[in-house]
This record gives sequence, structure tokens and C-alpha cells, in this order.
Amino acid sequence: MVTVVSPIGLHAEHALKAIEAGKHVHVNKTMTTTVDEADRVIERAQRRDVRIVASPGEVLRPQLTRTRELIDSGAIGHLSWAICGTPFGRYHEEESERTDAAGGAAIDPAWYFRKPGGGPMYDMASYALHGLTAVLGPAKGVTALSGRVLPERMFAGKPVTIEIDDNTILLLDFGGGAFVVVHGTVAGAVIEDFGAGVFFGTEGEIRGLLLNGEPFDFPGRELTLGAPTWDWETQMRVLPHVTGPHRGIPESHVFEDIMQLVGWVRTGTPSPVNAEHARHVIEIIEAGYRAAESGTRQELRTTFPFPPRGRQS
Repeated sequence: MVTVVSPIGLHAEHALKAIEAGKHVHVNKTMTTTVDEADRVIERAQRRDVRIVASPGEVLRPQLTRTRELIDSGAIGHLSWAICGTPFGRYHEEESERTDAAGGAAIDPAWYFRKPGGGPMYDMASYALHGLTAVLGPAKGVTALSGRVLPERMFAGKPVTIEIDDNTILLLDFGGGAFVVVHGTVAGAVIEDFGAGVFFGTEGEIRGLLLNGEPFDFPGRELTLGAPTWDWETQMRVLPHVTGPHRGIPESHVFEDIMQLVGWVRTGTPSPVNAEHARHVIEIIEAGYRAAESGTRQELRTTFPFPPRGRQS
């Protein structure tokens, strides 16, 4: 088994090499940067009879399963629109893993600001998109605006040239008149909870883990009490394998995704954290950039296994 943790622009190349070696593969987000790359990874894995799990496994979170159930049951009436996304901020310049790296030399984050694979859409908004599509299912089409706010950043006293768009707004069509705004931006968030969505209906709203201003229940919620809902690691305690000492490790959701692959290989039961879902998110991002460049709506061709939606279908 191989886990791919290289820069996003190298994910496809490294995943394909592992697959050709006959290895089951876990790929960190995003799985690839283009749908063509994702198609090749999926086709090659099928031919070699190996399994792929692609982070982030937002679909595993009972918080999102319950959000979907509430929307489908009509708890907020008919879904009108929603918004989700993530800001880039200065996260990569300031994360302690870089500034306090072993050996004393800072780890250069420049690739996060270069093509291919850099930018807030591939790096961070992928969480919001995986979570959103875990709730609403596959999107049908996308329009977008995209641009660059900062020409450069500073790291360790040296300038880093920005090659990618650092400010992107998508508008997704989920059918039935329901639209969703998704942002991968240089700054700003509409909700403190990382990657969480705000869903507006004709009779109410879901804002992160609040239904009309009140907390809603979900399996494992008792494990998250005592910490704010924006405490990402605490919210991950509900995942199946994040137990005991694993609750103290950073990025425990990645550990969970790796264990999803282990479970799939051992039992033969496919994980919902699958390459088809990742490919759909990749298409949204890629088509979003294409829509912004062309000024025209882009229809989406990919999908992934997802039960039919209830009231909102």
C-alpha cells in the first residue's frame, strides 16, 4: 500500500507509478488536477485490480450525513441556495511544520502558489466541495469568476511569486432551482467552521452544525462537546478509526482515510471515500477555471455513487 503525499501537481504521476507497481493507493487531496488525469488513474487501477481511496473523506462525517437528512426531510423547507468555501489566508507561510522544521531549515511552501495544483481551490476548497457534494450529491453545471489579488507573498524574508489565481468564486447548479456559491479565496470566510456550508431553505437554514440557530444531534456528537464547532480535530473524533491515541495526532482525518483503504483491502467492502467522488470535485474545479476564462457555463459530465435526494429532487 502507498500513500501519496507529494505536491498536488505530482499526485497523478505518483499514483500511476504506484498502481503500475501493483500497490493499493491512498492519495491526499486533490487526487489529481484534471479529469483526464483522474480518468487515467481510475482506469489503470481497475485494470491492475488495485484499490484507491482519495482524501478528503468528508463523506464519512456523521455531521454531514445528518445535514443531508435534515435537508431531504424538509427541515428547512425547499433548498434555495447555499454557500461554502475556504480562504487561503497565510496558513502555509505560518504553519509550524514549516517554520519549525527538523534540522532548522524552513520548508518552502512556494508550490502552493504555482501551477499545476497550487491555489486555494485545489488546496483548501476541495474540503468544502467534498463536504458539499456529500450533502447534495453531484452538481450539474458551473459558472465562475477567478483572478489574482496578490502578485507575491513573503516567506522566510524572501518573495514568492504568485502564479495561480488566488481568488475564485464558483456558482454551482444542483438542479431543482438550487444553487451554491463556493469560494476559494485569498481571504474571508462566511462561517468559522472550516469548509462548512450554510444552507438556506424556504422555511429555515442550516449554518454549520446549527439548525435555525440550535445545535442538531448526530451520531458521536458527545465526543465533540466541550470544544467549539470550528475545532477541526475535535470534530474528527467521530470518525470510525479516530479512537484512543489517534485522537491526539494531527490531521487525524487523513489517518482515517488511510484506514479506509486498509479496511477495503482486508474485507473487500468498498469505501465511500472513492476516486469517483474525488474526480467529480476535480471536474468542478477544472471546469470552474474554464468557465471563468470563457465567460460561459460549463456542464459537468462526471458523477459518483450517491442515493437519490429526497424532497429536494
